[in-house]
Amino acid sequence: MKGIIHSEKSGIAGMNYRDLQEMQPQRGEIKIRLKTAGLNRRDLFVMKNRGKGDKPFIPGSDGAGIIEEVGEGVKGLKTGIEVIINPSLEWDRVEDIPFTPKILGGPSNGTFAEYVIIKADNVVQKPSYLSWKQAGVLSLSALTAYRALFTKGQLKKGEHLLIPGIGSGVATYGLLFAKAIGANVTVTSRSDEKRKQALKHGADYALDSGSSLKEEINNRKVDIILDSVGAALFPTYFEILKPNGRIVNFGASSGNEVELPLRTIFYPQFNILGTSMGSQEEFVDMMDFIEKHQIKPIVDRFYPLSEAAAAAACERLDKGKQFGNIGLLISE
Repeated sequence: MKGIIHSEKSGIAGMNYRDLQEMQPQRGEIKIRLKTAGLNRRDLFVMKNRGKGDKPFIPGSDGAGIIEEVGEGVKGLKTGIEVIINPSLEWDRVEDIPFTPKILGGPSNGTFAEYVIIKADNVVQKPSYLSWKQAGVLSLSALTAYRALFTKGQLKKGEHLLIPGIGSGVATYGLLFAKAIGANVTVTSRSDEKRKQALKHGADYALDSGSSLKEEINNRKVDIILDSVGAALFPTYFEILKPNGRIVNFGASSGNEVELPLRTIFYPQFNILGTSMGSQEEFVDMMDFIEKHQIKPIVDRFYPLSEAAAAAACERLDKGKQFGNIGLLISE
């Protein structure tokens, strides 16, 4: 099979598209012929933080395809079934939270190849209304958004959600999920085009990131903030949260270090919640939610599976030019 393998070189420079050895599914595993795969910021992070002595691996966490082979002991699945991969490994129940989630595509081999082998429990049947491009970019960012909003944030109909920095996969799923249950959504972005796109996809308000959140939000204070920005904005959130409001954080694109006066937290009884990925239970619930509401992922752009194209896809993601999910087209 052909695919992209990442060598000891750090970052995008370590990607090589070449012939790879095919593996056979073991007990409890299935082999999937991939149609599409999704690119996530995690892929950039994993490749950037590799170096000498690290074992080469196939990147990629998201993917969708057709079951090609079924290992011994697998029940309920057979060849020819169209499936979507859950990249969250060894996390079955919601309450069994791992210290660091294990995710497909680093250090285990992932989806940037013609085939992938994974445990049978880590797939669900692809909803028929989703295209291969939509299905292939869904899992990681949608699962992250679902857990952040509903398991951790407990977002309800009629509440006001703020999503700073709209455009990423998680942020766009957050927008779609929140509107599906009848929440009100405000987004921010420095890009006028991204603000227009957000309004097109249902956002109630779209603000310029360069403006003052306190002045722009005014009397429309928010119940919950879906944050991946971190240090640059975190201290300002407490000026726009309602009492008992929630900040759900899943990233720190602008930095990790935040200094906070504690009285701004305990008097209004704010809640600061951390989250990352999600469990198998949440993945199944998320897929049921997506199918119930007929939610379609927002696809930014697709690239063919090749070294040069994958590098271009990574560069687009790294520069934050996307609105929605970037994907790789693996087979017709």
